[in-house]
Amino acid sequence: MSNEHAVRTERLWKIYPQDPRPVEAVRGIDLTVSRGEFVAMAGPSGSGKTTMLNLVGGLTRPTRGKVWIESEEISALSDRRLANLRMHRIGFVFQSYNLLPVLSALENAEFTLLLQGVPARERRERVRELFREIGLEGLEDRRPPKLSGGQQQRVAVARAVLGEPALVLADEPTANLDSHTAEALLDVMERLNRTKGTTFVFSTHDPRVMERARRLIRLVDGRIESDHEASG
Repeated sequence: MSNEHAVRTERLWKIYPQDPRPVEAVRGIDLTVSRGEFVAMAGPSGSGKTTMLNLVGGLTRPTRGKVWIESEEISALSDRRLANLRMHRIGFVFQSYNLLPVLSALENAEFTLLLQGVPARERRERVRELFREIGLEGLEDRRPPKLSGGQQQRVAVARAVLGEPALVLADEPTANLDSHTAEALLDVMERLNRTKGTTFVFSTHDPRVMERARRLIRLVDGRIESDHEASG
């Protein structure tokens, strides 16, 4: 497989056992996302978009089918190798931020770099440089409870991208944000995509995200209903 791909899936299924019948959350999806894309997966609740993100990110194992991150097929990796891949090559942005309240903004943002073994001085320099880029300068020492929702989500984005992953997966990242804050956050992610070549894949039902995406994939009942490049 070409390293030009950030993600590829092949006949991907996820079935959850449930009475009276199993739930087919993802149903045979074939998907390729190239490096540097800015992609939104949209669909109603229950369409399979969050399950797809979890499968691609190695947070959930497929019932059958395969997932590649760049050139590595991850579906059958051991838990340890999967955790290592997530730490080095996949960044996550969650709807609920998932920041540690006892750590400062800077400490939360550098957490992945700490796990990667990056020296303390380099970690701090990289965080401070990115904080300047994304409007968080001066907030390094504040803990999450002292930050607005938009600021917390920017910290979460910083944490996701600082390890320079091949891929950032963002699950409903604007769901808890007002319009102004959501647009500002999308500006940040578009800039990181453009300047650093970071691949972004969103799950969303937010029209603001869909309008910014350069490719829109619509899921219905666990299948791809449509897949279009944005015009213009």
